[in-house]
This record gives sequence, C-alpha cells and structure tokens, in this order.
Amino acid sequence: MRQLVVLGALAAALALAPAASSGGWASVGFAPLPDGTSTGSTWSPTITVKQHGVTPLRGLQPVVEVYDDSGAAARFVARETSEAGVYTADVVFPSEGSWSVAIHSGFGDSNVTYGPVAVGAPTTGGGVPQELPIVGLGMLVVALLGGVAVVAARRSRRLTPASG
Repeated sequence: MRQLVVLGALAAALALAPAASSGGWASVGFAPLPDGTSTGSTWSPTITVKQHGVTPLRGLQPVVEVYDDSGAAARFVARETSEAGVYTADVVFPSEGSWSVAIHSGFGDSNVTYGPVAVGAPTTGGGVPQELPIVGLGMLVVALLGGVAVVAARRSRRLTPASG
C-alpha cells in the first residue's frame, strides 16, 4: 500500500509539472519588409500575437526595434488595432544599409527577429517610374508578335504556280 501511495504521488507530480510551466509563450508573426524600402519611407508592419499560437492576445504593447551592424538602433512602439491580437507600428529606417528587425511582443520572452534587410537611399520622386521597363518590355513583345503575324499572313497569300 505504501508503494502505491508513493507511486501515485510521483505520477501526480510528473503530470502537474508541465501544466505549471505552460502558458508563458506566444507566437509573433508579421508581414516582412517590402522590397525597395528606402531611408525615410514608412514601413507599417502588421504584427500578430497569439498565445500558444492560437488565442489572439489583446492589451499588449509590442515594440519594433531596428538595428544595423554598427549597433545603431531605433525603437518604435506598436499600437493595438480593432482586431484582437493585431498591432501595427510606423517604422522609419534612419539610414541606408543593412538592418535587422526584432519584434518584442510584450508578452513574456516571445520575440521574433528578421533580416538583415537592405534599405536603400531615399527616393527623390523625380526618377523614372519602376513600371516603365515592364511596360516597355510588354510593348516590345506585342510588336514582335505583330511582326511575326504580318510575315505569316504574307507568306500564306503567295500564289503557287499551278502544275499542269
């Protein structure tokens, strides 16, 4: 009987140990930095924080931290949106170069890091639109296809001598 009590106490202790330590983590997700981000432009990531990867967490204050290889850093406090567990921040990179991003969820030690990412020089707004090369390529393809169609039509109209 004594062995049964000891064995029961040991089993209870083992069963309760994982339950006592659970509940202290959350998943942190966010939209990655878009290509072509430049110094001075605003990146507004949507940050999602879910306890155990399932339950959206309200009432947190996530922080987005960006830092470069030299140790220069900037911090941006995120604000809660109307959707449970979703936050957003307005991040501006202080200079061009290679930057890493760390998001601190505000819930225990649940964090995520991303990068490094390349941040370019500020755009002046007076340059050539980025869509122009794609449009130009599309027009070139259409012109080539049109030329092929004209040559094919002329060849099919040639008269062949009647054999006789």
